[in-house]
Amino acid sequence: MTQRPAPRSLSDEDLSGLLGRQQFGTLATVKRSGHPHLTTMAYTWDAEARIVRFSTTADRVKVQHLRRNPRAALHVSGGDVWSFAVAEGEAVVSESTTVPGDAVGRELLGLIPTAARPADEAAFLEELVAERRVVIRLKVDRLYGTALAVDG
Repeated sequence: MTQRPAPRSLSDEDLSGLLGRQQFGTLATVKRSGHPHLTTMAYTWDAEARIVRFSTTADRVKVQHLRRNPRAALHVSGGDVWSFAVAEGEAVVSESTTVPGDAVGRELLGLIPTAARPADEAAFLEELVAERRVVIRLKVDRLYGTALAVDG
């Protein structure tokens, strides 16, 4: 009988690396009923601060969930269907950006890789205000995940 590869737990360093290599994941928040609410989100990972940041608008249901119950998790897929990382913690939702170039607007601008920054930064910051953009900051207190142990 052929032994199949078994999943192996990833180290904190490996999990952090996986979070840093990806840019999309599934954010889980808690609905009033206690059921999970899942949504695919673009994110940035600050490994040193252990914070995941997301940009969204103030009217989104996930914002309402997090303001009521800050517990959340981000699931990120690895290079295959058997590899993943989960970042759990409590989230804080910023106030909406209200003045182009305010602290929240600058933080939102900072979520965009330098090479992809808008050519007209002033117009972009005005657009963030019009959209009532906020930053969700997930302070990660637990990382876990696995990868399939395949001998090469």
